[in-house]
Amino acid sequence: MEFTPGTILDGTVRSIASFGAFIDLPEGKTGLVHISEVASSYVTDIRQHLTEGQAVKVKLLSTDERGRMSLSIKQAEERRSEPRRPQEQRPVHRSEAPRPRSFQPVRTEPESFEDKLKQFMADSNSKISGVRQYEHRTRSRKR
Repeated sequence: MEFTPGTILDGTVRSIASFGAFIDLPEGKTGLVHISEVASSYVTDIRQHLTEGQAVKVKLLSTDERGRMSLSIKQAEERRSEPRRPQEQRPVHRSEAPRPRSFQPVRTEPESFEDKLKQFMADSNSKISGVRQYEHRTRSRKR
């Protein structure tokens, strides 16, 4: 059997470590599935996903100069799943396009000069107090 990168192989979980699982492959070969290649979601405990003696399909990622094989269960499953059909593309009318979110409330009535000035002063005072707190902290550390 030819072991080239990208080949899907049948294997059996021989042993499990905190960093990954060792997989027995055909022809007496052994490879390692790193914990990041076990599932498409984040894996904290590999034993929740694999058990010793479990049959798995793996994809051969690479073989180094010492003959060690890097394997992936995650990529083998993605490849086995049916290819996704592209959704029908049609032009999106301007009224259907998503609108960007605004961080400030939208007002229907025009703001007066006094309202704008009050908002400016409130923002300015908030920023100045933040700068003063930062300056106070840095001065006390220098002494």
